[in-house]
Amino acid sequence: MPTPLPPALHEAVERVGHADIMVGIPSFRNAATIGHVTRAAQAGLVQYFPDLRPVLVNADAGSPDGTQRVVVETEPPDYVERILLVRPRNRLERISLTYPEVDGVGGKGAALRTLFRIARALEVQALVVVDSDLRSILPEWVELLAGPILKGGFDFVSPLYARHKNDGTITNTVTYPLTRALYGLRIRQPIGGDFGVSGDLVDHYLGQDDWTDAVSRFGIDIWMTTSAIAGGFAVCQARLGAKVHDPKDPGADLGPMFGQVLGTILELTERHADRWLQVRGSHDVPAYGFERIQQPPPLDVDMLRLLEEFERGRLSQGEQWAGMLAAETAELVRELASDAGKAANQAARADAPRPLEPGMFSFPDEAWARVVYDVCVAAHRRVLPIDRLVAALVPLYFGRVASLLLEVRDLSDEQAEGVVERQARAFELAKPYLVSRWRESPDAGSSDAGSSDAGSSDAA
Repeated sequence: MPTPLPPALHEAVERVGHADIMVGIPSFRNAATIGHVTRAAQAGLVQYFPDLRPVLVNADAGSPDGTQRVVVETEPPDYVERILLVRPRNRLERISLTYPEVDGVGGKGAALRTLFRIARALEVQALVVVDSDLRSILPEWVELLAGPILKGGFDFVSPLYARHKNDGTITNTVTYPLTRALYGLRIRQPIGGDFGVSGDLVDHYLGQDDWTDAVSRFGIDIWMTTSAIAGGFAVCQARLGAKVHDPKDPGADLGPMFGQVLGTILELTERHADRWLQVRGSHDVPAYGFERIQQPPPLDVDMLRLLEEFERGRLSQGEQWAGMLAAETAELVRELASDAGKAANQAARADAPRPLEPGMFSFPDEAWARVVYDVCVAAHRRVLPIDRLVAALVPLYFGRVASLLLEVRDLSDEQAEGVVERQARAFELAKPYLVSRWRESPDAGSSDAGSSDAGSSDAA
């Protein structure tokens, strides 16, 4: 039986009563951008779905910058109707509220859980969620994310963006190749942030019992994608063009997000092992919308910092690497970390600095696939707690990102996409290695995982 809504949510739902389609916008300190997102969402609802009962819901984390006020004060729906010269049959309702935490934890996932609960209470057929920091959103996004659900019978619509080659490093190095290899679906942006969900899938999400602290934060996107796949729901993609938002340097800004995403992936890989162990190869996922010839904005990355963090990881996480990686892999990454340090030293020399260039450092695709798979196996065997496994993986991720971005430095975004695809194929080719190690008993595999002491001290 569904948990009763908190009084504030109940009052908002009672006021609206019922809706066919809903746009949800989670936010925190997004006053500078959320007005544009709200306008585009309102216009999309009015322009493309004039016969449906629409509602826009902003779930905010208590922003001190007036984010909620911007949502409320953005041009009213009737203004949008006059601009578009569309006469909808139903009034566009708007709700802006502060979402409750989930078991004392707040974050994007907690905001989305509130949106799910409102969507279920309103009995919507389709829920579209968009990020609050978007600068490139168009009204058409609402149709592209909701249309496949309302018109095509799909349950989950994942975004398909044109991104700068330096953007989306967690997606490019981990979530895309791993999701593709595990479940056999080429979902290019499994943590894209903007998506469409059917009412049936909303019910499924709210019925799951694996909601963790990480899912209440940035683990939510990969949790939604994986839960939809594992639940047998129909999945597709929507071509949205370039995503212009507040980009982040992987070395400076993405550490916590990486930890929450990877921690969630490891939990899901364990939970859905019966689903992915039998999968071989991969196939394309239907994609809707026209291809757009757009040049996404550039993103500068501190390459030197990535290399230095990888090299420092050899000293700070070397024992953990020995415990969680197969012996051959552990030895290889120690050598790669040393190579990264040498490249960083050459680039930082005061007397004769040498610019970082392609070829100065390389972390091979196959080696990275084995690192990720070894960590999945280590989590399965409980060699170390997941938070420690993820912490030890962070410097390795920095090293892989540095290698990838050095390789594509002089390539176009389209050419760089070919490198990401090559890496994804390496994950598929290496999957028998994962399956073999996963199916070994912990005792049979302990000799492959480095020091037995490192694996046993935290086994509980």
